[in-house]
Amino acid sequence: MTLTPPKSARQVAVMVLNKFSPRRRDAAQILHELLEQTEQSRSATDLVFGVIRNRSCIDMVITKVSGVPRRRMPAKLLNILRIGTYELLFCSETPEYAVINESGNQAAAIAGKKQTAFVNAVLRNIERSIAKRTASLADSDTQKTIPQSPDKGCEFKIELLQDPSRDLEDYLSNAFSLSAWLVSDWLRRFDKETTKKICFAANRRPSIFIRPNTLKTNLQDLAEEFRRENIDFETLPTESVIRLKSHCPVSKLSGFNEGLFAVQDISAARAVKILSPQPGWKVADICAAPGTKTTQMAELMNNTGEIIATDINPGRLDKLQENTQRLGVKIIKIAEYNQVFQNPSYKNSFDAVLLDVPCSNTGVLARRCEVRWCISKKSVSELAKKQAKLLQAAVPLLKPRARICYSTCSIQSEENEMVVRDFLSKNTDFKLEFESLILPCVGEIDHDGGYVALLTRDI
Repeated sequence: MTLTPPKSARQVAVMVLNKFSPRRRDAAQILHELLEQTEQSRSATDLVFGVIRNRSCIDMVITKVSGVPRRRMPAKLLNILRIGTYELLFCSETPEYAVINESGNQAAAIAGKKQTAFVNAVLRNIERSIAKRTASLADSDTQKTIPQSPDKGCEFKIELLQDPSRDLEDYLSNAFSLSAWLVSDWLRRFDKETTKKICFAANRRPSIFIRPNTLKTNLQDLAEEFRRENIDFETLPTESVIRLKSHCPVSKLSGFNEGLFAVQDISAARAVKILSPQPGWKVADICAAPGTKTTQMAELMNNTGEIIATDINPGRLDKLQENTQRLGVKIIKIAEYNQVFQNPSYKNSFDAVLLDVPCSNTGVLARRCEVRWCISKKSVSELAKKQAKLLQAAVPLLKPRARICYSTCSIQSEENEMVVRDFLSKNTDFKLEFESLILPCVGEIDHDGGYVALLTRDI
């Protein structure tokens, strides 16, 4: 039997980028299905998500340097060009000749000599237009430099970007592949430096954080397990998590199948900590899938009490069931969505409700990178209406003096403070106990952004 040789990271990345749809937000799913075809899973993953995060900036560079409008470029070659350009701009450790040669080989495999020559010519023009693949942002010309990190960038010999002192919105939108309306909203609400930090955080390569399952282990014992397996990591005791430095698939890590841990960003973990569900409580998790926060609550409750978990998308509840079983959680009962609100026995019966509502995901753009190509002002407004309805629908479920934790992974005020303020104006028996907006951060300890509000009933 002839074995099929493994594909390169670039080949797999092209396959994923040709198949994925921003509207379906399915890049991760497609990548997962194709990763077994390559021995370079880390590189393939970086290429896919790096191109998606920086796509409009990459397209701008290709167009300006080649002089060829995107609409005139052969569709079957576009993602080959995007990957090659991404590597030239953001992967300075990869030699230029390797980027250009491999891109040419890929073009040759699907097109004729003329198309291959076109790909080589565009990438060589980009290479010749670069002054320094890694330059200090402080010392380089801002209009000629594509930012890579808060202190470094790829400096060109030609101007590519608007002067930020004249039009900061246009500069940030083009440099970070973000919608102008979104950047405008951030500049209106935050100062210039804070907005720049948000943009850098939105385009970072996000860290992977591991939350020990306290029903089975603890931070120290899990860290020791990883050391025995020679996994590169660091512990963050103040957050009770482990941050991975190695990039092997999480499902292949020691302890995964045994349910010793879950993957959860440190900002996402805050909502459940603020809700602080106690052992013996009855809690409703209304937007539960895939179950990361649901199982986190069960751990804090020491697997005693009851959690009724549901989600408006029934197809996602399979993942919740899978995580519940893997982690050894016994107190989660999965319920049909409408029945949670219609079942008379659930009325006035819950000590707490967790509402981690569907949102625009503007706090997690680095991790859910396709989102930037889907969201709009209109979609944010529509989401805010749904969020308000969910919050109001939770009220009849609560016991007297019970609590609601309302959370999003958005940093838009329309989905956060405005929803909560509107709710409080209509429900005077509730008060705001706690509120926090976390902005995404890039740095030594990077993290996502989001919002949490704790609402308690006075009677």
